[in-house]
Amino acid sequence: MVKTFVPRVSKRERQTLDLADRLNGRDIFRQSDEKLLRGARLDEIRMADINVKEQVRTKFNDDSILELAENIKINGLIQPLVIHLKDGKYTLICGERRFRAITSLGWEKASCFILDNKSEEELMAIQFSENSSREQLHYIDTADGIYNYQLATNASERKIQAALGISKSEVHRSLILAKLAKEMKESAKRYDIEKYVLLEWEELDECTFKDELHMKIIEGTLTKRSQLKRRLREHRLAQEQAINLTLPQMPVEEVRPQLQ
Repeated sequence: MVKTFVPRVSKRERQTLDLADRLNGRDIFRQSDEKLLRGARLDEIRMADINVKEQVRTKFNDDSILELAENIKINGLIQPLVIHLKDGKYTLICGERRFRAITSLGWEKASCFILDNKSEEELMAIQFSENSSREQLHYIDTADGIYNYQLATNASERKIQAALGISKSEVHRSLILAKLAKEMKESAKRYDIEKYVLLEWEELDECTFKDELHMKIIEGTLTKRSQLKRRLREHRLAQEQAINLTLPQMPVEEVRPQLQ
């Protein structure tokens, strides 16, 4: 079957799109998550009237926010904030990076998609989905978001998988990570510790060696999976050597016939 391609258009003939015009129309709705924007209306809202509660994302890249602020200053706010109206109050659901960037610019108002009549379960799923699709969430933030969703909805892993659109194995791993000690999770963010270091550490039986690894993770000296595997190999070798030393030694004259 012969493929057909759209003819190339020269730069002079290309159309220039007015983002402001598109923002006022339906294109922006089609480009965004249909489920997220279903029933939403677009309006200019005062920044001071928007309440910002704890979001899925807890780790922000300051440099990326500065870059975003500069981009918004030049090009305007292409993707509006998403807020929820309840009891006459607006709460930010999606777009805290954009909110921070706009605040740094000193803007009094911003374009917002306004949602209402949404359940807490729906809002948490929307927030998780939107944040995950933008600047990559730290895996600890993802894990905490999934765990908070489970606490709020009492959903099974299978229902979480369906609601948030992620694999069952990822849900399972995330729930394990979310239940780790706070200091462990903070170190994971601070020292950029690989996810599987924490997961494989958690699978170890309780012992002094596990406690030693725990301290190294907290201190940030054990950050890579390869480092953990090397430490585990060294530990197993040391255990084998210790066992060999405790075994009774056979007389040399008894060993020689066995070697022939």
